[in-house]
Amino acid sequence: MFHKTNMKAVVFSEQGGTEVLRYTDVPKPTLDANEVLIQVQACAVNYLDIHARRNRPEIAAKLRRGDTPHILGSDIAGTVAETGEAVNDIAVGERVVLAPCIPCGVCSDCHQGAENLCDTQQLIGFQTNGGYAEYVKAPAQNVIRIPLSLSFVHAAVMPIAYLTAWHMLMTRAQLRPGEDVLILGVGGGVGSAGLQIAKLAGARVFATASSEEKLERARQMGADVTINYKARDFSEAVLDATDGRGVDIVLEHVGAATWEQSIASLAKNGRLVSCGVTTGNIGTIDIRKLYQKQLTVMGSALGTVSELRTLIRLAGQGRLVPIIDSTLPFRCASEAHTLLENRQNFGKVCLCPATEKS
Repeated sequence: MFHKTNMKAVVFSEQGGTEVLRYTDVPKPTLDANEVLIQVQACAVNYLDIHARRNRPEIAAKLRRGDTPHILGSDIAGTVAETGEAVNDIAVGERVVLAPCIPCGVCSDCHQGAENLCDTQQLIGFQTNGGYAEYVKAPAQNVIRIPLSLSFVHAAVMPIAYLTAWHMLMTRAQLRPGEDVLILGVGGGVGSAGLQIAKLAGARVFATASSEEKLERARQMGADVTINYKARDFSEAVLDATDGRGVDIVLEHVGAATWEQSIASLAKNGRLVSCGVTTGNIGTIDIRKLYQKQLTVMGSALGTVSELRTLIRLAGQGRLVPIIDSTLPFRCASEAHTLLENRQNFGKVCLCPATEKS
């Protein structure tokens, strides 16, 4: 049987604007003994892909070493095409999604099931080549089977956005039914995921966005209070809507531009949980308000494989329905990046080779 040695992929060899992305032929990955080869059916686009393409120093160092070209893509679903010689429990043809982080497996964090705290973990599509391609390889330990009830596109958007939002709200902030939650940037991947998860947990949800169109979508998804952050200070709107009390939890992923308003939105004993700094990584806190209101400020990064399995199960049962803005062929990766950069999307953008015409 003839096996092709090349594949189509979106690559770049230098950082810059969307013009650096090229859709071309590259060598198909070869497997080590404990790896699997996945034929990619869907790969979601994340803001990290944009930062990596633009200026992330880890990618710059990789390119300087001559380890080029680079292939982006951390959120990957597809079918198993090949398995390494030491892989016995995964069969060719199985439908799977990949856990995005590759932990060391030997540190104390990994042994305690907190692999998202591993100091030497690698992210597929960041430190390694990813899923903007016909095929991607990954350690067999990263494979999670998906049910027939879950489409490849819906599965592909779960690992980064939904896993991040779940870890933030359910694991770190310990969201309880009946609490008030403020979701910033509800139109983005983490924001729309956070809205769904908070409603599933029985919370009252306050959501911010930059346009009435996005706020209407949020209301359709169950948001109880919506705020156009371009029209007014969202912390004032939150306090008005809660008779001055504030919310129990703020899901913060914007950073410097919203930090002070996020802190001001919290009720006594409120918890702010942060996973990102898209507008800058320096925020200030009035320490007096911090201790007088007994606030908690916590960080959160991705999540664990166990949590991702929970999310896949919930999605397979239809209890979580991932929000998809659009699906595009791989050759339109530049367009997908532009959608995110211009904040034109509501929900996730996916690249799908199945939509290719040639």
